[in-house]
Amino acid sequence: MDTSFERSNEGKDEWITPPYIIRALGRFDLDPCGAINQPFKTATKRYTSLDDGLSQPWNGRIWLNPPYGRETKKWMGKLASHGNGIALIFARTETETFFKHIWPCADAILFIEGRVRFYHSNGLIAKNSAGAPSCLIAYGKSNADVLSTCSLGGKFIKLK
Repeated sequence: MDTSFERSNEGKDEWITPPYIIRALGRFDLDPCGAINQPFKTATKRYTSLDDGLSQPWNGRIWLNPPYGRETKKWMGKLASHGNGIALIFARTETETFFKHIWPCADAILFIEGRVRFYHSNGLIAKNSAGAPSCLIAYGKSNADVLSTCSLGGKFIKLK
């Protein structure tokens, strides 16, 4: 299983979170969806697709850039149950993922202004921005507070 990915017209599968996003959000204890060749540190500990982070134990504050598409809901369900972390996903608010794991469970959302330009595992920024708008989903009051005060541009919405 590939993680943190979405196929694009650039022919790449791994889409690495831009380092400025992680810097704006602070330290994370675990990234359960780290790339195998991760050029930037996202958390103190990480799992890759070789570890199957979905089946591993999650502890502490989680950074989650999950596989996009059909797999997203499984990862968001686990983060909602864990209750402490921030996820970066497409802002597709009409999906089952939003109605099952975000609207009733998350503490806040930050709809990111503009489109994110992800990085490749070689550390180079992608030529094109993401194929859809992105948002950050916070679980836990302290993570909601981080989203409300971080330096990332966008619209903050408190849910709880």
